[in-house]
Amino acid sequence: MTARYILHEFLMGDVEDPEIYMAAPIYEWQQTAEGKFYMEKADDCTYTIAPDNLGWGYKITITGVMKDKYATYMALKTS
Repeated sequence: MTARYILHEFLMGDVEDPEIYMAAPIYEWQQTAEGKFYMEKADDCTYTIAPDNLGWGYKITITGVMKDKYATYMALKTS
């Protein structure tokens, strides 16, 4: 079993350059136990920047491909 899952999402206010300002929150998340686990076990981690539908800022979504037992874990966690 292999699938792409949302590993982390967060909202950011209206900033001039979201790619620069998202670096600190992503780094802080990567230092947590959850972030370390996902960064070690997930393949092809990518991020997307989209407008926040509820405000004037941005929604940052980090996704990754999980395989085998880790994909099963994510499927059970998200259901």
